[in-house]
Amino acid sequence: MSKYDPLWEYIKANDISKLTFYEIEKIAGVPIDHSFLKYKKELGEYGYTVGKISMKEQTVTFKRLDIGLT
Repeated sequence: MSKYDPLWEYIKANDISKLTFYEIEKIAGVPIDHSFLKYKKELGEYGYTVGKISMKEQTVTFKRLDIGLT
């Protein structure tokens, strides 16, 4: 289990497309740090990917993967 699993589950359950750093920290229960870049690839297992990380706006966008569509 990863420290970001609660976040990934929240994104999948609520079809989230954008969250602030503050919201991510609140949902995950841990401060967002550089390790987020390593853990973000886990999100694919939940059917999503990390889109854009904006340091200026302090937001992260998420995109739903089109799994199985051909």
